[in-house]
Amino acid sequence: MQVVKVDIDTAAPLHPEASILIIYTGGTVGMVFDEKEQHLMPFNFSQITEHVPELRQFNYLLTVLSIEPAIDSSNVSVQDWLMLARLIEENYQKYDGFVVLHGTDTMAYSASALSYLLENLQKPVIFTGAQVPIGRIRTDARENLITALQIAATKKEGRSVVPEVCIYFRNLLLRGNRSKKVESSHFDAFKSGNYPPLAETGIDIEYSYEHILPHPQQPFKAHHTLNDKVAILKLFPGITPQVVQSILQAPGLQGLVLETFGSGNAPTVPWFLELLQDAVGRDILILNVSQCDEGRVDQGRYETSKYLLNMGVIGGADITTEAAISKLMYVLAQEGLSHRERVLLVQQNLRGEISL
Repeated sequence: MQVVKVDIDTAAPLHPEASILIIYTGGTVGMVFDEKEQHLMPFNFSQITEHVPELRQFNYLLTVLSIEPAIDSSNVSVQDWLMLARLIEENYQKYDGFVVLHGTDTMAYSASALSYLLENLQKPVIFTGAQVPIGRIRTDARENLITALQIAATKKEGRSVVPEVCIYFRNLLLRGNRSKKVESSHFDAFKSGNYPPLAETGIDIEYSYEHILPHPQQPFKAHHTLNDKVAILKLFPGITPQVVQSILQAPGLQGLVLETFGSGNAPTVPWFLELLQDAVGRDILILNVSQCDEGRVDQGRYETSKYLLNMGVIGGADITTEAAISKLMYVLAQEGLSHRERVLLVQQNLRGEISL
């Protein structure tokens, strides 16, 4: 894997409004149709103004770092997240904002992970992509990219308006660690069921300032490790002891996202509770997350969740699965913490990912 740098020719004078770093990881947004080969392939970002001529009108300095070969988002790994965090850290002082072009399938996972890795973020990191390739007539890539750049460049009283990791898609700016991909066939691919949009775009970009994270007082810090000894267990009627056991007793497991029913409910059959109790007894962090797109886990509200509360399963409040799995990776990677301190850290609102 290599990183190729491309400077984009814009209308920026000697004193541009903003400098933005675009990081292209892969995905539909950067694809064009090869007539000869009859399939989609990544295009050369040095030619991006041919596909998005509006970029020439920007009073911004635009630079692209293109990851080669491009990463299909279904293949995105923990190492890719760490690489993105490192690229942003290395260029943090050089640019006013960052736009990450990423495949939509795992964009919410990546945005969530970056939100934990980039602590005390004071500049925008805007993920965006497309449902239709940039080389097609009806592409949504142009609007998504153009508006993501505008948001990344916007300042108020000398400071970035959105100092956090976000997803911009189809007229909505969403907090990254609150987002889910909910649509594979329409342009409105992402939703934030438990938190309002940070901005909505029409003729103007209307920011909801009360929902945007405040600027941190501490200096920016990038983290360089995640612990991938985690798993997701989605409950379903008829799940067998063998399936649950195979996950809870996987060698080296340290954290589990338990996707439960409704407000955090789970089976109360003895074999299930015994397997969970055994895992908790081995200091595995188990985070209870609802399978519902909206609402929150309320452990103890019903008898079917009271058992989980009493045995030490951690209630996930209104966190998404995408944010929960990378939160466990982040917390488990913090050195020098006791098990109890890790439990308390998981319960905290670290980057705006939960409502307490």
